[in-house]
Amino acid sequence: MKARDRISRRGFFQKATRSVAGAAVALSAPTVIPRSALGGPGVAAANDRLALGWIGGGGQGNGDAGALLGTGQVELVAVCDVYRPHAEKAAARGREGTKIYSDFREMLDRDNMDIVLIATPDHWHALPAIAACQAGKDVYCEKPLSLTIEEGRAMVAAVRRGNRIFQVGSQQRSEFSFRRACELVRSGRIGKLQSVDTRIGGNPTCGYDGFDPIPEGLDWDMYLGPAPWVPYNRHRTFGEFRRFWDYSGGNMTDWGAHHNDIAQWGMGTELTGPVEIEGSGVFPKSGLMECPTSFEATFKYKNGVELRCSSQGNDCTFHGTGGWIACNRGNKLISDPPDIVKEPLGPNDVHLYESNGHHRNFIECVRSRKLPICDVETGHRSVSVCHLGNIAIRLGRKIQWDPDKEQIVGDEEAARWVSRPMRSPWRL
Repeated sequence: MKARDRISRRGFFQKATRSVAGAAVALSAPTVIPRSALGGPGVAAANDRLALGWIGGGGQGNGDAGALLGTGQVELVAVCDVYRPHAEKAAARGREGTKIYSDFREMLDRDNMDIVLIATPDHWHALPAIAACQAGKDVYCEKPLSLTIEEGRAMVAAVRRGNRIFQVGSQQRSEFSFRRACELVRSGRIGKLQSVDTRIGGNPTCGYDGFDPIPEGLDWDMYLGPAPWVPYNRHRTFGEFRRFWDYSGGNMTDWGAHHNDIAQWGMGTELTGPVEIEGSGVFPKSGLMECPTSFEATFKYKNGVELRCSSQGNDCTFHGTGGWIACNRGNKLISDPPDIVKEPLGPNDVHLYESNGHHRNFIECVRSRKLPICDVETGHRSVSVCHLGNIAIRLGRKIQWDPDKEQIVGDEEAARWVSRPMRSPWRL
């Protein structure tokens, strides 16, 4: 069956398995062994490299592709982008004959492709990821994993059904400072954990610039895809798409998918979620961009820990009865008392999954068939927190969440926000 046919199946989410056995252990038996599974460390021979198909050739995808190619274990064979200049620039990084596609379904019909990189705007994560899994490809997908909670659960189901390796691009899990902070917290070094503060920055605004001519080489209808049709405006594309609800969730899902992911890792709740959420925000009064310029959200968990996420600053801080630990990028790790972060972990302390490079970890897991450090279930649960925060902020009221059933409880209006309709002909 062609990828073009597979992607149009309806009712996928309703059939998705909500409880997946073995979510934190190695996959039992791969259904497909990559043609290059005999590759070893260092630079693999050409016939032992993993063949890469790259969807979304601009922005963050450039860094991801560079990191994957830089492992010496990967070669680029195909690129798909709705903007021709991005596609051509990306294809130049591949081997001779790297083919360019404008429709990801055509690219995924290739047999000589092992792995897929998805680095599109958020509203284009779910459909290509599901199609890639159905086509027998392993996937590296940028964060935030999904546009909605429904999409995320459908992606988890597709990965498990296809027995695929799926790494979500929450690369902070592969940085020392974040892992060590979580290990120290879970080892009780700050006493009983009481709360976590994540600070993720606010959203910018822009004026109302009217409509722009569509750039040459851009397939605007395909860019919109499952999102509602609107006339072209430059702010809706490239780096600024994150400020529109149709394509993303602002900094709550952008930076929130990083720091709230680390918060849940440190709390030990990375495979579940909060039970109560409330939030508020200040929204633009004019202009095109929609996401709040400032906001705060509070998430309460069954274990009594409270996660507070705000737009002020940028870091992650764990508070306990015996002190606090703060972590950020660049291996920034501080604590009070200061000695907490200086004392090494002992054999009886908590030692978490250690990854020495997020992209390299993905390649290693493609070969070994072990779960990567940010498996699809983890990525789904982390961005679900962010989606719930946005729902509470936009509605301006408290909501109750059942993390086992993944349902908003006692609020029919809010419950509808876990999914969104897709523009025809696109369906989960």
